[in-house]
Amino acid sequence: MLGTIPNQITLARIACVPLFMFLVLSGRSLGTILAIALFSLAAISDAVDGYLARSLKQTTLLGKFADPIADKLLVVAALLAFVQLGELTAAPVMVIVAREFLVTGLRILAIAQGEVIAASLFGKLKTISQIGLVLAILVDRIAGWGDAGEVAKAGFLYLAITLSLISAGEYFYRSRHLFSR
Repeated sequence: MLGTIPNQITLARIACVPLFMFLVLSGRSLGTILAIALFSLAAISDAVDGYLARSLKQTTLLGKFADPIADKLLVVAALLAFVQLGELTAAPVMVIVAREFLVTGLRILAIAQGEVIAASLFGKLKTISQIGLVLAILVDRIAGWGDAGEVAKAGFLYLAITLSLISAGEYFYRSRHLFSR
């Protein structure tokens, strides 16, 4: 159902992706500050819509599909913007993006076979590390942390890559039975 509050929150998160990219790429301090606020709100709304869906018993197939897509769109939009701005190089971003495509494909395969792959602890930690990476880069663009900012960005980047690979491995290992049908 499109009309549930959790689904509306998820769809609003998807709708904010172009505005977020515009703000990040604007080259203005105010744009970056607004991007931080919008990204933070979207990250918080991810937890809120999941909580509401469960507590109000409004979990829907649309929500199960659209919620992880909304997260991926927002993070990938940020990472692509950072490549354009010279904050990140393409290779580590491609590792993260490839993981997102592969796990989404795995989830689609599972749905086609009547199963749902729930988010794992490593998957949730991966998302948190990606959010940390995005916020560290955005805040450093405003605050100019110098060497400390570079260390924070590198730490979050390596953590996001590591957790992306671990969580992908975990999802594929737990779902290996899907490939024997």
